[in-house]
Amino acid sequence: MDGKVKFFNESKGFGFIAGEDGKEYFVHKSGLTEGISIGENDEVTFEVVSGDRGPKADKVTKKQTLAHEEEPKEDEVAEKQIIADDKEPKEDEVAEE
Repeated sequence: MDGKVKFFNESKGFGFIAGEDGKEYFVHKSGLTEGISIGENDEVTFEVVSGDRGPKADKVTKKQTLAHEEEPKEDEVAEKQIIADDKEPKEDEVAEE
C-alpha cells in the first residue's frame, strides 16, 4: 500500500503513516526496511500487518521519485543563486551609453 508519513519520532522510534485508503497506520522503527529513515511527508510503500493493537505498517520503504519530480535541496537553490549572481555584470563592467 502507498501512504505518506504523518509523523515519525526518530528518537522514540515510532510514528504514523496515512494510508491511501484513508486510515492511519502505526509504524515502529523495526518495521522500516533496513537502511532507510523516514520523516514527515515522505511518500512510502508498506505492507499492512496485524499488530498487538491493530493494523500496523511493516516493510516500509520510501517511494521512488523521478529525478525531475524531486524538489531542489536548499543548498542547491542557494548555489544556483550564487552562480546567477556571478553572471550579472558588475557596475564597473556596464558600458555607459
